[in-house]
Amino acid sequence: MSDGVRWMVGTVTSSGYMFDVHFARGIDAEELAVRMGARHGAAAGPMTDAEMADVDVDGYPETGPGSAAVRVGEHAGWAFAVLYGRYLERREEVSRDGVEAVHYHYNSEHPPTNVLYARDGRTVCGHGLGEEGVRWGEEPDLLLPDLVAAGLLLPDGVTDPVPEEEYDDYDDHDYRERDRRSLAVFEERLGLSLPRTVLTDRLPVYAVAGSPEGDFEEISAWAEANGRPLPDRRLGLIPVGLRREYKRATDPRWWERGAALRVAAPTLHAGAVRKNPDPGTER
Repeated sequence: MSDGVRWMVGTVTSSGYMFDVHFARGIDAEELAVRMGARHGAAAGPMTDAEMADVDVDGYPETGPGSAAVRVGEHAGWAFAVLYGRYLERREEVSRDGVEAVHYHYNSEHPPTNVLYARDGRTVCGHGLGEEGVRWGEEPDLLLPDLVAAGLLLPDGVTDPVPEEEYDDYDDHDYRERDRRSLAVFEERLGLSLPRTVLTDRLPVYAVAGSPEGDFEEISAWAEANGRPLPDRRLGLIPVGLRREYKRATDPRWWERGAALRVAAPTLHAGAVRKNPDPGTER
């Protein structure tokens, strides 16, 4: 029995604001990680979601090159990868050679939640939860009958059957219930599922971006000499906190550079999330 995916609405990882999951059908979990950028056989862990805090990936590269890691597993015929760190869009790479792929991206600071389906190296369809009238992909109307049946759109593919004034009475619970109905379209049409225990399960971890970091050996040697926890050699990533300590200790202009980064940080943060998954393919 599968757990489905509609329970994912509103769920976040240890980041506190994001839940980003890549799914693939037709390959195993390690191959999914490799197609996202990992090296074969380079799994670390296993780790729970809470333990990923020690990996401390640099999602918004204020001090380093930016990095990302995934916890991977398999469930109900799908391989899955829960992403930590910088935003990555890999659905076309993941879906090459006849593989099916789905990318679910929730960021509470940048709505809507986007869900995109790809197959054989091309984006087939997708939409934002709560914004079903705008659809992407080469077959943007593939799920339109399902969206109509779920009461989310009228057959014209644009009009919301709920009068606009009714939304004035909606609270957060109502909006999440609506989003669950929209996500259920993917669940039911594709048999998509993720275990509800995904955050507490101990799963293999792979670095998929920013590894190996060019100064990994240098910072690792400094950490060992100064009694700091050593970064995981299999991941090849430097935790943000360790890099910050190293810079503070070895760069005489650290405070000056840090002040400039703190001024620029909001701009970096706002630009880190891709808000339009496929410019030019909206419908």
